[in-house]
Amino acid sequence: MAKTEFKSESKRLLDLMINSIYTHKEIFLREIISNASDAIDKLYYISLTDSNVGLNKDDFKIRIEIDKPNRLITISDNGIGMDKDDLDNNLGTIANSGSFKFKQENEKNDDVDIIGQFGVGFYSAFMVSDQVTVRSKKYNCEQAYEWSSSGADGYEITETDKDSVGTTIILRIKEDTENEKYSDFLEKYKISALVSKYSDYIRYPIIMEMEHRKLREDCDLEHPEYDEVTEDEVLNSMIPIWQRNKKDVTEEEYNEFYKQKFFDFENPAHVFSNSVEGIVTYKSLLYIPSRVPFNYYTKEYKKGLQLYSSGVLIMDTCSDLIPEHFAFIKGVVDSQDLSLNISREMLQHDRQLKNIANTLEKKIRSELASWLKNDREAYEKFFANFGNQLKYGLVGDYGAHKDVVKDLVLFYSSTEKKLVTLKEYVERMGEDQKEIYFATGESIDIIDKLPQTEYFREKGREILYCAEKVDEFAFRSMEEYEGKKFVNIVNEDVEEESDSKEEQKAENEDDVLKFVKDILGDKVNEVVFSKKLRSHPVCLTAKGGVSFEMEKYMAMAQPEAMVRAERVLELNATHPAVNALIANMTADREKAEKYAKLLYNQAVIIAGLQVDDPSEYTDLVCSLF
Repeated sequence: MAKTEFKSESKRLLDLMINSIYTHKEIFLREIISNASDAIDKLYYISLTDSNVGLNKDDFKIRIEIDKPNRLITISDNGIGMDKDDLDNNLGTIANSGSFKFKQENEKNDDVDIIGQFGVGFYSAFMVSDQVTVRSKKYNCEQAYEWSSSGADGYEITETDKDSVGTTIILRIKEDTENEKYSDFLEKYKISALVSKYSDYIRYPIIMEMEHRKLREDCDLEHPEYDEVTEDEVLNSMIPIWQRNKKDVTEEEYNEFYKQKFFDFENPAHVFSNSVEGIVTYKSLLYIPSRVPFNYYTKEYKKGLQLYSSGVLIMDTCSDLIPEHFAFIKGVVDSQDLSLNISREMLQHDRQLKNIANTLEKKIRSELASWLKNDREAYEKFFANFGNQLKYGLVGDYGAHKDVVKDLVLFYSSTEKKLVTLKEYVERMGEDQKEIYFATGESIDIIDKLPQTEYFREKGREILYCAEKVDEFAFRSMEEYEGKKFVNIVNEDVEEESDSKEEQKAENEDDVLKFVKDILGDKVNEVVFSKKLRSHPVCLTAKGGVSFEMEKYMAMAQPEAMVRAERVLELNATHPAVNALIANMTADREKAEKYAKLLYNQAVIIAGLQVDDPSEYTDLVCSLF
């Protein structure tokens, strides 16, 4: 029989499908198995009203056979099958889908869940095969037919013998090349792994003969002997764990699924599932790891969820489903409502995907809030791992997500001596307190010893200690919480100081301040007598929009920018060191200059900044003895 040319365009179109549409050649097995599942679905649907089918749901299966010497892979199903016209229309016309037509005809029936819609997946077989043969017998038909093709030069359809209803696809695998090792697809372990990866939740058993070592009966157990046996093995689990009733799934099963799917050796810290019906129907199973992945804060880390369409893996990491502030979430989403592109490897970026992402964000936020409320200890362990990611959510996209995460972040409290929420801080504020106070530094201990904190502790004001680089940016992004403005007490502009006791004074105040400013020059922008110093002689505060912590961060991130905070040197008029400076202004002017430089360098060190010349500073200290 002469070959028939493909009814769609010619070699160029088929070459496009084989070489461009699919990113990974291994996809061919997923596509053929999905088509087989569709064929079984169609016959099973008929069997619900036609007793002549003679098959129960448990009788349906997909079988894979490998003939390594002849480089053949055979995939068989006992589904509805195809007659000559079906073969001609579905396989002879590229991008014509019988499954899509069947789904249209039965779109009102909830039992119909067809995976294949585009009529393109079958041709992925040519990515790994140089000859494809399809033998099929349709339900209620006597004659079986064979379709065969070696590619874009066309196909043949002939009559053939086939005892049972269904379809058998035989792939002759290409020879290896310098760049492609097609022989890998002839290894049973490889096929088994691909089924597990892409088709584990196909609802019908996928069977293949596997070799096992079996202990011989009655052998000496001290010297065991084994036989090599070949047995049918079901490669897929069929029922996704997220489709099962929650009460039927144990904690151990959830944990094992997580460790196997996401390659972690520890149990997750938290697990939660979600089932949504509405504009888009989907189910999700989400996990929070108990430890930070080794590459989490690197460019190599890929956020995202595994995305399934009716149990078939579509994307291994769909980043669009998870916002950046929840990048630590692992898990799966399964929906039959997704609009897939022609290759089923990627999604059309439409409102369905956005709807899922939006509801997932709300679900994750709600779950974290509940976890924070009901198991504070566990939540704080989680926050130690991923708290910075939540804080980045306050900053990212110009603060667009701050309302989502602001009640999930924690900060160390100067009064509670533990992590607290912003809500807890505000609830403890006195009626006369108008602002939320925070201080930044290298560590909690260093911040606690800052001179500026003494005044606020004396007044019984709670301070949020912020030792993470992102903290100050987060407060700047939020600006306020429940009407309370955030104020960095290390900066100069703290409104509450106007209510403090009379400002510290010194004799010849203007002369003292001018003297110190003249000695330090442009090292400082201003010298003042402090309103807030108590036991410390001096401190350095930042004036304007740049703080010292921001200066240090920018020095690391963008040193070429030369970002520098405006420095205000504050002196404690009641401290002996400052009094010594004042006394020596007339008694020993050179010594007074040394005191001015010494106090400035001490303030620089306390602020966590770099002394210009450490050697000169140590000599200066020694010269005053």
